[in-house]
Amino acid sequence: MRSSVGLCVLGLMCLHNSVFGQDAAGDHQSVLIFCDDPLVEKAVHSAVHKFNEELSSGHKLALFQILRGSKSENGTHWVYSLQFTSRRTECPAESPAHWTTCAYLHVDKKPISCNATVFMSDNNAHASQVDCMLDDYITPERASCLGCPEEIDVNSEDLKGPLSASISKYNSMSDSPHLFTLNSIGHATRQVVAGFRFKLKFDMQKTTCAKAEHNDLNDLCVLDEENKEFANCNSTVDVAPWRLEPPQAQIECEPGLLPMVLTKRRPPGWSPLRHFMMAVPPSSITTPPPTQASAKEESSEEDTATSKPSTSPDNAVNDSPFHCPSKPWKAFSPSFAAPTKVTIEETSPHPTVDGAFSDKDLQA
Repeated sequence: MRSSVGLCVLGLMCLHNSVFGQDAAGDHQSVLIFCDDPLVEKAVHSAVHKFNEELSSGHKLALFQILRGSKSENGTHWVYSLQFTSRRTECPAESPAHWTTCAYLHVDKKPISCNATVFMSDNNAHASQVDCMLDDYITPERASCLGCPEEIDVNSEDLKGPLSASISKYNSMSDSPHLFTLNSIGHATRQVVAGFRFKLKFDMQKTTCAKAEHNDLNDLCVLDEENKEFANCNSTVDVAPWRLEPPQAQIECEPGLLPMVLTKRRPPGWSPLRHFMMAVPPSSITTPPPTQASAKEESSEEDTATSKPSTSPDNAVNDSPFHCPSKPWKAFSPSFAAPTKVTIEETSPHPTVDGAFSDKDLQA
């Protein structure tokens, strides 16, 4: 009888060890976690930061959505296994800017899939491994044809010389008695010809410096806020530094600001001409008072908005058990796409005769 009881006890002990043996060894099974948990968000942020630190070319990535998360205990810390999507930003890989300050590039329709393993201890996150599927996005970054214009970041330091030459050319040829300074940059491309050819879209604002008293822009040239005047320009600048020649600028301008769709904001304090140009506050745009008809339409829209609940994705309630996927970290609108091929062709120099090039295009 005692022998039978002893065998039963031994069998129960073996069963207990087989079930809970992993817990005793400190290797717990993973459990699902909420995608909108602040610790999960902190872990994903550290993963994106680590990935950007290791980038040597292209653009920094920014978080888009958290798709799934799980965690398991490992001694004194938790191991987070994460799945999320990201999007490329306007910040180059070599930029010192943190990815949270960078805006999405609007040329990519689909997000980039990423996986990460992050160690969490005392609310501190340490990403040990991050993998993002960049294969589909690396190839388009390579030039599709040699010598074709390629879009460049409007914040690039490479624009310092071409912008300076363009603004100086405008100030020397304009009929205005005052000097103008940079307001905003809308679009920029670079093309390899006999050197580099930059094509720029930008606008300028009048300063208080009179041409009769100042030959060029300097620290005394502040914006004329009492009598605001703007000009927007298309400029083509040829640069060949090895020839020891100044940039050659061809510019066409008209009064007014750039169309809003082309204007891109610069980071605070950034200016490619910082040695003599000043930061410019956003220009105020006045709109005409609404007519009686438009006021009525606007009122009816407001009534409709108050009577119906909002159905925007950002306000939608996530009914999934773990709130996955999370809300987008930032709103993404593909409508602000990069200039199309037609736009580039319109701003590119055209040959003087069908099928022929100009002498300037063939300069060695």
